[in-house]
Amino acid sequence: MIGSVAFTSPLLLLTLFALPILWWLLRAVPPAPIRRRFPGIALLIGLKDEDSQSDKTPWWLLLLRILAVAAAIVGFAGPVLNPQKERAGDGPLLIVMDASWASARDWPARIERARALLEEAGREGRPVALVQLTDLAPDGDIPFQSANAWIARLDNLSPQPFAPDMAAARGWLDGASFETFWFSDGLEHAGRDELLAVLQRAGPVTAFEGGRELLALAPPRFEDGMITVSGLRMGGLGDREATVQAFGLDPAGIERELARGLLSFPSGAEGAELQLDLPPELRNRINRFQIAGERSAGAVTLTDDALQRRQVGLLAGAADREGQELLSPLHYLRQALAPTADLLEVGLTDMLLASPDVIILADVATLSPEEDAELQAWVERGGMLVRFAGPRLAGSDLARAEAHPLMPVRLREGGRTVGGAMSWGEPKALRPFDETSPFYGLPIPEDVLVSAQVLAQPDPELAERSIAALADDTPLVTRARLGQGQVVLFHVTANAEWSTLPLSGLFVQMLERLAISTRPVSPGAADLEGITWVPELVLDGYGQRRDAGTLPGVSGADLAMAPLSAMLLPGLYAGSERRVARNVIEAGATLSPANWPGDVPVEGLRAVEAENLAPYFLAGALVLLLIDSLAALWLSGRLVGVARGAAVLLAGLLVQPVEAQDLSDADIAALLATSEITLAYVVTGDEQLDETSRAGLWGLGRTLTSRTSVEPAAPAGVDLETDELVFYPLIYWPITPDQPTPSDAAYARLNAYLRGGGMILFDTRDADIGAFGAGTPNGRRLREIARPLDIPPLEPVPDDHVLTRSFYLLQDFPGRHLGRDVWVEAAPADAEQVEGMPFRNLNDGVTPVVIGGNDWAAAWAQTPSGQPMFPIGRGFAGERQREIALRFGVNLVMHVLSGNYKSDQVHVPALLERLGQ
Repeated sequence: MIGSVAFTSPLLLLTLFALPILWWLLRAVPPAPIRRRFPGIALLIGLKDEDSQSDKTPWWLLLLRILAVAAAIVGFAGPVLNPQKERAGDGPLLIVMDASWASARDWPARIERARALLEEAGREGRPVALVQLTDLAPDGDIPFQSANAWIARLDNLSPQPFAPDMAAARGWLDGASFETFWFSDGLEHAGRDELLAVLQRAGPVTAFEGGRELLALAPPRFEDGMITVSGLRMGGLGDREATVQAFGLDPAGIERELARGLLSFPSGAEGAELQLDLPPELRNRINRFQIAGERSAGAVTLTDDALQRRQVGLLAGAADREGQELLSPLHYLRQALAPTADLLEVGLTDMLLASPDVIILADVATLSPEEDAELQAWVERGGMLVRFAGPRLAGSDLARAEAHPLMPVRLREGGRTVGGAMSWGEPKALRPFDETSPFYGLPIPEDVLVSAQVLAQPDPELAERSIAALADDTPLVTRARLGQGQVVLFHVTANAEWSTLPLSGLFVQMLERLAISTRPVSPGAADLEGITWVPELVLDGYGQRRDAGTLPGVSGADLAMAPLSAMLLPGLYAGSERRVARNVIEAGATLSPANWPGDVPVEGLRAVEAENLAPYFLAGALVLLLIDSLAALWLSGRLVGVARGAAVLLAGLLVQPVEAQDLSDADIAALLATSEITLAYVVTGDEQLDETSRAGLWGLGRTLTSRTSVEPAAPAGVDLETDELVFYPLIYWPITPDQPTPSDAAYARLNAYLRGGGMILFDTRDADIGAFGAGTPNGRRLREIARPLDIPPLEPVPDDHVLTRSFYLLQDFPGRHLGRDVWVEAAPADAEQVEGMPFRNLNDGVTPVVIGGNDWAAAWAQTPSGQPMFPIGRGFAGERQREIALRFGVNLVMHVLSGNYKSDQVHVPALLERLGQ
């Protein structure tokens, strides 16, 4: 081995020592000739021989030959760059992989390194076992098998979104004898040292770690009106910036990036923070943050109700008394909700216009009929109304004789009010919450006592609607559904006049369970106990969101305290009234690198690949020999004839066809348009409208490519005054009120285009304000433009027109608007429907024009990333309308390209089947 180069046949290099002998033989002078005197030689004096021959080989030619021979010798010796030293070992081999989320960032490199080690073990005939510490098999023997068996399974391995289970692996691996290759994720995990000791007792251990720095995100916090996102780093030395993206659903229900910012890590820093100032509407839509370009579950943090602060409206029956804040009906509500909700304190009418998530009425008994009706409608649409009792409610007639929609139960006359006939001497404590109550599992402090309340009228529904009660079973909190919303009544005041409940932490927890407020910190076991939390979505090791499928629910204590595992994956968990996110990185966590003892060698994941240099040396020897041949011909004077032939060959190779620069721009455009199917649009001079037309045809082309065999090229804009039209099967022409009238030459080209089988789609884009034929500015301009055109008689698209079935079966042709009036060439007067046929026989020609006003280009238009450019309708109905518009575009293009072939009788059985006839 010489440096980083080794030889497979090093003995062949000994022949290099024979090169000096070869040099001497080639340089040897031939024996001196015998000298004879010949008088006639005088006649040759002064003559020159055109063919001369050197008496000895030139030194440079000799050196060239020696180098060629040396290159051939080295090539046949089998030179190898960066040869890999085979690892010594003949016993069992155990490959241990942490396979946690931190391994995901360089998982392909880990798999390739493991593959190389397995191939090496296979050549040595060693039995191998591969163990993922995040996916341990049930207790049993270590699964030693052939290396080839494990190589076949490598591509099925993947990292998991939780830490390895070192403790379980200790008992599983103890007591055997083997060599260990440990693929570490680079993080320090609890129990690593103990597991390492077990493996070292079994045999030598070699560790493998990646060199990439590790980035992660902690759960976001909402502080002082700002979202704070904390980033963690391990393994980085210099300054580093990382882009954090916030994703969520837009009003149309499509997930997109809502915000982004930069995390700036100073040199040597292990953490950084990013603050985002977002409006409540945008903040409440965010469902996750992630670091751009990082593929691991640690680089993603899901958001839950802790970030989505609710807007809560507060309204009291009496104004605050100056200087007596503690007696204010809203004081304790403000203290409980201000840190976690956006409070709105205005009149009820203005409050309903703001559409808050929750409205709290503190001792409000009487509402005007208009306010009562508006509040009831708001609750029925999904709002939550929370009412607190008080002297005003106790003294009113509300919900006494008959039930009221804005009260969950009827109230008893008089009630338990301070000083009333139903008051009692000893304050009452709360009874433990039932399992069906949203407050189930909350501990009840002993100092929470009730001294007065309003009583519920005993009704058959009372037990069902009671969600909290006193020790004597008197309802304390009742709830009832109203439409899609709910009404909750606390039978005590919102201040401390009737009970000590507002003075306790239980008050905040009860509001939390009712989803009135949200907490910006990680909830504890006490906050989550008593509820089975069902996973809605989970993260895999790469940070991709997956449907939870059939994963079982988990208890509140486990969700808060248990470590992540295969049975408790990071994700979003839903309770009865709220959702909680469990992320890989918890608040306050740090990333600590793994420390290996000195007797454990640590290698990287990338092994330098060996490269065979023999082909390069042999090719070099061949080139040198070729040069030697040319040099020998030159020295002998025989290169002239060879050079002449080479010159002729070279001249032939240099002959070029006509250069492309001779083609005009129009010729190039024609070649491009005729080489592929190209859809066109009329350039109107309105940049925004022209861009919409281009984006619409581009989006339609993408749809055609993905759904049909038609693969259009990029759409082309045509100038009616200068461009040739015959190359385009379909031209989209949007109409504007100020569009110039084409010249006579342009009209001549347009008429020739229509007569030659082309189609123009006229779009007035005004179906939202008038039907076709109405006196809209665009409609009047279309009549003026179309008057010189050779357009046949038109009719609204009949139900049996081929446009309704050329690819999709359609009845309507919407665009961004829903206008039904779409006009095409009228059918021949003699076109009759044959008995038994679902449509008339119209298998000749293509309608030259299609006229409508549904703004199809806006419905088809897509951004370069494939997202719709313009909203259509609302929610699912709008997206369904966009889909039908795209289907109409597909049918239109298929009709242009294939004509009325769907009118042929051969298609009747298939169409009848699809039509259900």
